[in-house]
Amino acid sequence: MRHLPNLLTLLNLFFGSIAAVLAVLNRLEWAALFFLLGVVCDFLDGWMARMLGVQSELGVQLDSLADMVTSGLVPGLVMCQLLGMSMSGGWNNDGFFHAFPDPSGWLPFGGLLITLGTAWRLARFNIDENQVSSFIGLPSPANALWVISLPLILMYNGSEGTNALILNTWVLLGLTVLSTFMLNAPIRLFALKFKSWGFRENAGRYLFLLLSAVLLLTLQYLAVPLVIITYVLFSLGMREKAEG
Repeated sequence: MRHLPNLLTLLNLFFGSIAAVLAVLNRLEWAALFFLLGVVCDFLDGWMARMLGVQSELGVQLDSLADMVTSGLVPGLVMCQLLGMSMSGGWNNDGFFHAFPDPSGWLPFGGLLITLGTAWRLARFNIDENQVSSFIGLPSPANALWVISLPLILMYNGSEGTNALILNTWVLLGLTVLSTFMLNAPIRLFALKFKSWGFRENAGRYLFLLLSAVLLLTLQYLAVPLVIITYVLFSLGMREKAEG
């Protein structure tokens, strides 16, 4: 049983590796599915380690290595594909990497800035003792989630205006820079770790989860970026309340 958390971490890496291959092949819907499977394993490995009391330095390092692929490389590759589509006139089933270096040139590789920002964040997280009950900067799975949601919005929730916005090269480059910044921004964000189940001490967390559920039920994939924005705003609000 003591090896179960590390096994789950390896499953995270396994699913993330599959997602990366699918992203290169421009099978972005399937890449999103395997990314989500990896994120579930990422959540379960830490929870299982705490439940069994088998947290270890090996597990910490292994977790970061797995996250680097699932929540670092995969969203970077997805952004590369979106940038390639924006420069080639729309959805292309073969994908940017298949056509490289034509017609999109080198600019779509700028999407890998997200991967670099994730690497910096994970390395900093491993040596920072002030991120136990909260995070400084946007957690890499949350950051990856909104990037992964963009092609799903195009497929299932897009309108003419939404699609034009998402597939605008300058918008995507701006989102890439914003994503890289938010990963390492000096902003303290709450963690969804409940030390108790009482409402008073967890009011912000419960309200955030309720609002997120409502958004997801009503807006589907379009809700994902809004949920991440809500997470940041709730964190800032909870911090101001605590300091006040």
